[in-house]
Amino acid sequence: MNRNLDLSSAAWRKSSYSDGGANNCVEVADGYPGVVPVRDSKTPASRPLVLSAVSWVGLVDGIKRGWGVRTCG
Repeated sequence: MNRNLDLSSAAWRKSSYSDGGANNCVEVADGYPGVVPVRDSKTPASRPLVLSAVSWVGLVDGIKRGWGVRTCG
């Protein structure tokens, strides 16, 4: 997996799995086959995480099940 993607033109969006309030903190960028770039919206200049699509699915599944859930603030 290429963790050094050029994300300079990435279109970031709030993840639908963020808490839905003013404290949303997870943003994802679509359009990168096989990977999901993820960043904290409060620190957009920070280096994003690049997860494999399989890892992203596992993370989302865990969040839906309530594993380690905490809101950002």
